[in-house]
Amino acid sequence: MTAADNVRTCPFRHDEALEPDPFMTRMRTEAPIARVRMPYGEGNCWLVTRYTDVQTVTSDRRFSRAALVGADFPRITPAPIAQSEAINLMDAPELNRVRRLVIGAFTTRQVEALRPWTQRTVDTLLDRMAESGAPADVAAHLANELPLMTICQLMDVPEQDRPQLRRWAMAMMSMSAADRKSAAEAKADLRSYFDELTLARRRDPGTDLISSLATARVGEEMLDEGELAVLAMLLVVTGHDTTTYDISNIIYTLLTHPAQLGQLRARTELLPHALEELLRFIPFRQGVGIPRVAVEDVELSGVLIKAGDTVHVSYLTANRDDLVYERPDELDFERKEPVGHMAFGHGSHRCLGAHLARMVLQVSIGTLLSRFPALRLALPAEEVRWNTVSIWRYPLALPVAW
Repeated sequence: MTAADNVRTCPFRHDEALEPDPFMTRMRTEAPIARVRMPYGEGNCWLVTRYTDVQTVTSDRRFSRAALVGADFPRITPAPIAQSEAINLMDAPELNRVRRLVIGAFTTRQVEALRPWTQRTVDTLLDRMAESGAPADVAAHLANELPLMTICQLMDVPEQDRPQLRRWAMAMMSMSAADRKSAAEAKADLRSYFDELTLARRRDPGTDLISSLATARVGEEMLDEGELAVLAMLLVVTGHDTTTYDISNIIYTLLTHPAQLGQLRARTELLPHALEELLRFIPFRQGVGIPRVAVEDVELSGVLIKAGDTVHVSYLTANRDDLVYERPDELDFERKEPVGHMAFGHGSHRCLGAHLARMVLQVSIGTLLSRFPALRLALPAEEVRWNTVSIWRYPLALPVAW
């Protein structure tokens, strides 16, 4: 029997705190390139779970994202999340053009200029948490507030609009079939909002990120109106969503790993490297993301993937691959492996906002630990309640004491 003959079915949902999905882990060992059935979409697809194979699929031009446009491809959400004009559904050379424009506008210097503001904001949020007294929900006081405030500050999104953007973003990420209509409506409403906002910034640019994107040029090339609106929408949704849950997940992980927490408190210079290891270690989402389509026959580690086949990769299993990492299931802040993690993706579609996420995590986690040296969970870890609806894995509340 070949890999294509044995089709496995899985809900791609595992809600046991931040434990790795056992199905995905088993696939990496038993069938690293497996034929699977997704909860939604037409037909079966491939699931690729080993680090080196994920590298190949995400960097080889024989695997296309653009081929997904208009297709009812296999996926874990009732409707596709990505917009058809989005950068995450582009291939080279169009992808390279847009990435050059974004990288030129969304610079490390711009992010670092925001660090003092981020520090002041974190200080204010933690002041309020301290004033509220213990126990306090650090997710509500810090994680749910800071990332949206930061990306909206960078993009100069009006403050009164921010709560609605968060509601739309959360609605889009549901994995429940019952939420199909509301998810589609939220996606359309977000698109309409950013159509208007980006047009206004192109007419009257300021010093914010949207204005930088609206006026960015490489030679004579600029982002067109659709690209600009979808890109701004993508940056707000992914720019706050993932970092919101990263903050909560990192705090939970540290507070349930006392040896590593003690090490980090004793050696604060480890923080940047520790955050990279935490990003590698934590399974931050459910299942898989946006797949690719093979545009010609490709042999991948001895398995024939035929032209037209849909291929999903798992960054989560790649991050725990024992062929790449020594003791991959251990949290090691002094890990010496030369390879990087895939929490921000890999290849031509690697996250464009990774530098912003790193800055926000460094400021928020570093300040929290220094401000509250006796920080601890205010309830047993097994009583923490977890999100079981969207693609993201995170605690609904994270009560702490100090």
